[in-house]
Amino acid sequence: MPKPVIGLTTSRKVKPTRQPAFGTNIPYPKSVTDAGGLPVLIPLNLSNEDLDLLLTRVDGILFTGGYDVDPRLYGNQLHPRVEGVDADRDRVEIHLVQALINLRKPFFGICRGFQVINIALGGSLYEDLPEQFPGEIQHDNHNHPRDYLAHTVDVQSGTRLSELLGTGAIGVNSLHHQGINRLARGLQPSAMSPDGLVEAFELAGYPFGLAVQWHPEELQEHASMHNLFQALVQACQSDSSCREVEE
Repeated sequence: MPKPVIGLTTSRKVKPTRQPAFGTNIPYPKSVTDAGGLPVLIPLNLSNEDLDLLLTRVDGILFTGGYDVDPRLYGNQLHPRVEGVDADRDRVEIHLVQALINLRKPFFGICRGFQVINIALGGSLYEDLPEQFPGEIQHDNHNHPRDYLAHTVDVQSGTRLSELLGTGAIGVNSLHHQGINRLARGLQPSAMSPDGLVEAFELAGYPFGLAVQWHPEELQEHASMHNLFQALVQACQSDSSCREVEE
């Protein structure tokens, strides 16, 4: 059986030579390959028409982490703490979310990916948690190693996430200064932080549509986090089989 092809969203990077490039952190594609999938990177220079064509060639999408989405896309104004806005990336990812859901293809979102899926479906964010959602938990822990377990999240029973991680409190890393304010219609919260912030959601009634605010690709020594990528690959394997039949 062929490996399912999983598209990974990318960010704009500048190499030491100052040559611009599209790319993503190595743990994302490594987690996909370790789970049995075949990752391909999606550049930011594709038109919406080419993105639609690409969706006919891949079996699912992993929305990766990165800098902030433009707040004007969800009805807010730019905040002084918002950084790294990339109009091309916002356009590409929002189009991919909406188009792949119409096709009922599997998807998994991580950190920024979690946030942009919510925005694409009509939700909104807090632009800066320390200012707009003050609490006892520090969500931005970039001063720690990326596998540092910063706090726990409570996984809700009866959710797809609980089937993969178990129910109750689990430790997660935390590398974000923004978070969900209004959850988009159709999204079901499946994990919450102790201060009440949504940390994971899933798309109700959908074959496989899941997103988390933390970074499981940096926690692959924890077997339960590997389950998330295995579930994505398995869902994409089913989609791949269907695509072969259609072809």
